[in-house]
Formats: sequence, C-alpha cells, structure tokens
Amino acid sequence: MTLGSPTSGGRLTRLEWVGLAGLLLVLALWALGATPLFDVDEGAFSEATREMIVHHDWMHTTLNGEPRFDKPIGVYWLQAISVSLFGVREFAFRLPSALSAWGWSLALVAFALPRLGRQVAVAAGVILATSLGVLAIGRAATADALLNLLLTLTALDAWRWLEAQNRGEAGRPALRRAYAWMGMGLLVKGPVAVVVPGAALVLWLALSLPWREALRRLGRAAGDGWGWALLLGIAVPWYAYELHRDGQAFIDGFLIRHNLARYSSPLEKHGGSIGYYFVVLPLLLLPWAPLLAGVVAGVRRHWADPMQRFLLLWGFFVLGFFSLSGTKLPHYVLYGASPFVLLMAMALAQAGGAMRAALTVCLLLLLALLCGSAATLHLWAPGVVKPPLYRALLLGQQASPWLVWISGMAALAVLFLMTQLSRPGFTLLWRSGVAAVLLSLVSLGVALPWWGDLLQGPIKRAAEVARQRAEPAVQWGLHQPSFAVYREQEAPRRAPRDGELALVRLDQLPAQMAQVGGRYSTLYAERGYGLILWRASTVPVEPSVAQGPVTAP
Repeated sequence: MTLGSPTSGGRLTRLEWVGLAGLLLVLALWALGATPLFDVDEGAFSEATREMIVHHDWMHTTLNGEPRFDKPIGVYWLQAISVSLFGVREFAFRLPSALSAWGWSLALVAFALPRLGRQVAVAAGVILATSLGVLAIGRAATADALLNLLLTLTALDAWRWLEAQNRGEAGRPALRRAYAWMGMGLLVKGPVAVVVPGAALVLWLALSLPWREALRRLGRAAGDGWGWALLLGIAVPWYAYELHRDGQAFIDGFLIRHNLARYSSPLEKHGGSIGYYFVVLPLLLLPWAPLLAGVVAGVRRHWADPMQRFLLLWGFFVLGFFSLSGTKLPHYVLYGASPFVLLMAMALAQAGGAMRAALTVCLLLLLALLCGSAATLHLWAPGVVKPPLYRALLLGQQASPWLVWISGMAALAVLFLMTQLSRPGFTLLWRSGVAAVLLSLVSLGVALPWWGDLLQGPIKRAAEVARQRAEPAVQWGLHQPSFAVYREQEAPRRAPRDGELALVRLDQLPAQMAQVGGRYSTLYAERGYGLILWRASTVPVEPSVAQGPVTAP
C-alpha cells in the first residue's frame, strides 16, 4: 500500500484533534493586534469597513467618502461584525483573516486524514500554518485569507465529488457544497473563486478520462440545478444591488479595472517577468521550501495517482495562469498553495537526513530575514536605502536588546531541535514542526511588531494627535488610509484648505508649498512624516508645537 493510496486512511482521536486545532488557533491569534495596520491594503480595507459601519450602509463600501469597487462585500461584512464586537482596533479588523487561515489549515488536515494518513495530515496542517505567506495573509485585514479558505474548500469538495463518481455514487452533497463555496468566493473576491477550482476540475477530467466520459461528468457537474441555485442565491443579490446602485461605475471599477484590466496589464505598476511566481512560491513557503524539490522529484509518481494528479493540476494551473497575468502580486500564487502543501507533507513523511539539513538552513534563514535583519538594520541600511522617506523611517529607530536576545535564543533552540535530539519518536516532522511553530511565535510576537512600528508607527501616532483636534484632516501627496482608521474620521487625498490638518511627507513638503503657496505649523513630526496645520498665505500662523514622538497639544 503506497502512502498516497486512497485506502491508506487514518484518524485522530478527539483529544488529538482538539490539541492540534488549539495549537493552530493559538498560532493564528498570537499577537494579532500587536502590530499597526500596514498601508496600503490593510488600511484601505479597514477604513472602508469603518465607514460602512459609520454610514449604516452594509451593502456598499467607500474609502474616504469615495465609492470603493476594489473587492466585493463579503470580507467587509465579517470585519464589520468583528469591529462591532471588539471595537476599532487592529485585532478586530484582522480576526476574520486569522480565523480563515486557521480553518484553511484544518481543512487540509481533514481532507488528508482518510486519504494520506495521520502523519501527512498533521504535517500538512503545520506546514501551511507556519509558512511565511500564510502567516502574512492570515493576519492581514484583507480578503485574501478568506478567499484561500474558500478556494481550498471548493477544490477539495470537487475532488470528493470525483471520488464519489469513481465509486459509482452521485456525490451531490460534496458538489453542492463546492457550488456554495464558489458563491461565497464570488462575494469575497470575484471570478477567481470559480476560475481556479473550475480549471482544476476540467483539466483533471480532460487528462484522466476518455473524452466521452469526461464530457458526461462535466455535464453532471455543470448541470446541477440545486448547485446553481446555491451559487446564484449567495452571490447575485449583492451584485444586482451594486449594479442597480452604481451602474456603469461598478462595471468599470470592479469588473473591468480590478479584474479584466488587472489580468491584461500591470495595474498600479505591479508587474513582473513570466518566471516571477517560480521565485515567489518558494519564498512564501519558507521555511518549508526544500520540500518543493521532493514534489518535483516525485512528479511521475504523483501523476500516477488520480488524487495527486488533481493536486498537481490545481497547483500548476495557478502557477501558469498567474504567470501570464499582467498584474503580479506575491499572494496570487497562494491560490495554489494548498495542493503543493499536501504534496510537500508527503515528501516530509518520506524525507531523510539531507532534507533535515536543508530545513534547518531554511528555518535559520527565515529567522534571519524577520529578526536578524531588524537587529542589524543600522549596519546595512545606510548603504542600501536611498529614497529620503525610507532612509528617515529605517534609520531613525534601533532594534531593541529584547529583539536581539529573543531572536538569538530562538536560533539556538532551532539548532538544538534539528540537530541534537536523537530520542526515538523524534521524527523529522516532530523536530521541524516544533521548530517552525517556535520560530513563528517569535516572529509574530517580537519581530513583526517591531517592523510594524518602524514602518507604520509614525502614521498611527500622527493620527492619534489629529484625533484630539477638531479640524478636518487630509492626506497631502500620499496614500496612508490607516491614518483615517486611527483618527476614526475620513481623510481625503488632496491639498489642504485653510485651517485643515494635513498628513504629509516631510521630504515633499517644500515642493508642495511652492506649488500652492501658504504657511503651516508642525503639530507632529516623526521619521519622515508630519502632521501640519495649514494656513492660507494671508492668515497668521501659530508656532510649531510638536517634534518627534510626542503627545498631542
């Protein structure tokens, strides 16, 4: 019996399930609110959610008062529920993503248990939960973690339906669940929720069955009336409402700009070569990237197994499809992470000493990227960073001794776990899993908050100063939507008018003043950003009142 055969089942006891789910939940929620919101994406999603609550309009999103057509409404609803329960705070905005990443990991465990056995199932859950890309989007207040959960649920239920068909059964519950997940995905992100799992299913049918049988099964899948009723019943009401409300503006903004144009051209200068994702995928799967070599080496073996062929087609379709996209963002490739993680878990279960050495190196590399780079920032940044804003940000703050000490202890612990323990039962899965969880806890609890404060702290503190003043506020020459979140008031992007506050980049301020004329007083300034009170040139200006990290006047 091969490791990947459909009959190599396994199960976890109830206590084991609770323990694994609890560990992954702790990892998902660890220090979730300890880091400021990152701009632009987290700030934009969070401010749109805040405005939806303030405006009492849960069917339409705006950003600083302007319609926002970037994404459908689904994730905003979940964020709004969370914020209504926990208040306007980072934890609340990120909670839906954290729970989605948690559910995503558990979905892989539940799928793998009866098909690949206990060891591979647990490995898949731990690998996914501790991979760099999943750690990132699982604590980002955006739609991507939720979309990945829904894509995974759809594709896994599509395979469950194919399994039932192979046994001569109808498999309607799995098929209709897949339709429901697709409907939810359309409500969270858009057409990609149908394209990715649909392509995996069609490719498997075309490459695995005689063409007549493939067409018959495709007809059964596409012709399920109840499935379509679920999909359309979930997705269509909101789309119909937006089309009725905004008409052509919704079509141009959502369908054309953020879907068709995003695929056909580099939107917002997010381009890349055709090999972009073949580099990005291993980086996002750190520290587990060496296991991809095991997947590639075993492609023929995987292809011979029907389920593993489905996983290969799913993963490589995502790689190929988004490699041809004009707009390239790193997280797009995570739409194909689930199948690769399942295959990587199989490689881990069969790995030997060479793989242990490679994983040890990658664990330490990831620790160096997240913690070591922060500890040595003052050494390498002066010769590398040239733009004035980023020089001011990165060179204005030293790593704390706490960060240096904790990251050093974590490195020693990883080395001990991976090289010194030799007791029976301390398998490579046990060693690398414990090391990856430890590294994740250190990175999320110590390194990420430090980086967040380095990059976003000045924006948050400027907003807190502005929140204690009555004047309207704008963003002048920059786009930091988290400023509006923390101030809890809209902050449009335009030049200030007399008597308004403005968030500015200090390096650009002289040129901006030369264009519009006027005077200002500095209310707050920190590492390249400033909060000013603008006055027309004929109005007397009060003296500057704040410089550096201070409290509001």
